[in-house]
Amino acid sequence: MDPCTEKATSFAAPRGRREAERSLRRYWQDRRGWLVWLVGLVIVIWRTYVSYTQQPASGPDVLVEGMHEVRRVVDGDTLLLANNARVRLQGINAPESVKPDSPVEQWGPEASAFAKAFFERANYRVRLTFSEERQDRYDRYLAFVWHNETMLNEELVRAGLAYARLDYPYSSAMKRRLAAAQEEARQAKRGIWSKGK
Repeated sequence: MDPCTEKATSFAAPRGRREAERSLRRYWQDRRGWLVWLVGLVIVIWRTYVSYTQQPASGPDVLVEGMHEVRRVVDGDTLLLANNARVRLQGINAPESVKPDSPVEQWGPEASAFAKAFFERANYRVRLTFSEERQDRYDRYLAFVWHNETMLNEELVRAGLAYARLDYPYSSAMKRRLAAAQEEARQAKRGIWSKGK
């Protein structure tokens, strides 16, 4: 190869490479705003996904005694709190009104309406207390539900809209209260103790 041609080629190659680098740099500079926007969007989507998947779907890990806000009544003996905790009224069993694949039982809608009226009077703020067993096999919290000194569990039984379940593990004092309320409803032939509707 001619020394002059060789020298010209060696100078031409770096100049072409520099030109290519400049061209590539310009290409990315022109698209920098778009890339920043895209990266920002990906970060926002990722953070939203992570925060959503880390939220408990079934409520808090620990529910403490005290005041709580009620979101809605599920049925006569089950409610959903504002923090997504599901609460089952301890020591009672109300007729079913929303159980999947089951018919609505007699007095079930009345038990639900009674519970809703109770929460309306309490402005959907109630006090929960617990006994020894805090959750059932469905991860619902087992609680006694209070508005001032009135206990919903006891009032449902007294109105004849729920049975007292004295075989459940909870305090003897509460069992005596529920048994007395049930006997009162039975004597007065209220609700489930009447001949029918």
